[in-house]
Amino acid sequence: MALRLPKAQLPTELSENMIRTFGTALEPVEAVWHNPAVATANLDFSRRVAEWDALDEGLKSFAHMAVAAQVGCGWCLDVGYFQARNQGLDPAKASQVPNWRAAEVFTALEREVMAYAEAMTVTPPAVTDEQYEHLLGELGPAAMVELTAYVAFVNMATRNNTANGVRSQGFSDSCGIPLARPTVTADDAADTAADVSAGVRPA
Repeated sequence: MALRLPKAQLPTELSENMIRTFGTALEPVEAVWHNPAVATANLDFSRRVAEWDALDEGLKSFAHMAVAAQVGCGWCLDVGYFQARNQGLDPAKASQVPNWRAAEVFTALEREVMAYAEAMTVTPPAVTDEQYEHLLGELGPAAMVELTAYVAFVNMATRNNTANGVRSQGFSDSCGIPLARPTVTADDAADTAADVSAGVRPA
């Protein structure tokens, strides 16, 4: 898949800020900047989302990467792993998010958060009352609201990138540990939700 529209010329200050932070301009922004009003609103909201602090940053990173793996957004998965490393998360653990069901490095709560993110992402959503209730008890109302809104936001970003043909820019190449290959399917997410409904927690 290739970018489905030519890269737009970014304002100099914005481009320079990205290069200082990431070493390059970000393709999702270059694609969307053909409509600066949309691009600016998206960047503003992204900044606001980054200020939310009721939920552990590690759980949010794993939820983000789980959604990216399920939707097939290589760019989000790639940059998510890069950012997880910069947040001080265990790179060996973060690298396994695309294959979290088979990996043995995650806590029970981390598994439940990723299962919830996937259940929100399938169409139609497969979140169950039991799944929501258990996570609510683990996280509390403020963090649960944040997790749900965050997963919804990540769905917008991943689907936007995928439709525009945005691909990985190789951010995770510097992480040293390669990302696991994504293996999740919509059936996997639905099966996990069904297990949770039956009282079986993600193993």
